[in-house]
Amino acid sequence: MTLTVERDKATGVAVLTLDREARHNAVDLATAADLAAAWREFRYDDTVRAVVLTGAGTAAFCTGIDRGVEVPQPASPYSVDDPLVSIGPKANDLWKPVIAAVNGMACGGAFYLLGESEFLLASETATFFDPHTGYGMVSAYEAVYMAQRMPFGEAARMSLMGTSERLSARRAYEIGLVSELCEPAGLLPAALRAAETLAGFPTEAVQGTVRALWSAKQAALQQALALAPHLVALGNLAPERQAELFAARRPGREFRLR
Repeated sequence: MTLTVERDKATGVAVLTLDREARHNAVDLATAADLAAAWREFRYDDTVRAVVLTGAGTAAFCTGIDRGVEVPQPASPYSVDDPLVSIGPKANDLWKPVIAAVNGMACGGAFYLLGESEFLLASETATFFDPHTGYGMVSAYEAVYMAQRMPFGEAARMSLMGTSERLSARRAYEIGLVSELCEPAGLLPAALRAAETLAGFPTEAVQGTVRALWSAKQAALQQALALAPHLVALGNLAPERQAELFAARRPGREFRLR
């Protein structure tokens, strides 16, 4: 099982939980396929009017693509296969509101999910970081999504600093990435309260408002995402070199929390 889905027909809220706690809720190919299927299923389920997205356990919301995943790539330098491009709700044409409840580490490929959520709530113990550059990889999709949600300088710093520092939940709240900070035990109840409010309104009006909000930035977002695969193809080190850099990471390596 890669996901857990709980539906409350009385409130109209579904809770979608990444359920790979032992892997810090990293996304493998099965999880990617299950996420896409879940969002598409919600499109047709009229009993679901709002969704809360979270991760199992307290250590991590999602740590991106699982290190054990191998994705065959075409020989063409103009094309990159990325299994994460279809894991978000908007990529699957879902316009019911999605609230992310970030309960631990959120890094790398987690931003595909956070970038397509309406707003974020976070536990006070949550942290955000992007490890790509330290492993010789281009942060393209991730950086684009975060640049849509954060002040440019903050997005640039997180995308470039790799694993050397993490953005604290408090700082994420201060810069507007997170809309509400919660005690760890209060995170899911707070997200459910917000989702139940949205689910209680006429769904046509709510979905129309979601579409209007996204239209404000969708043109720029799509233009930026169209460039991402080319930057990845040009800038990523060879997989074996990436593996060397990953293996060289010191156990217990210190990072700066800000």
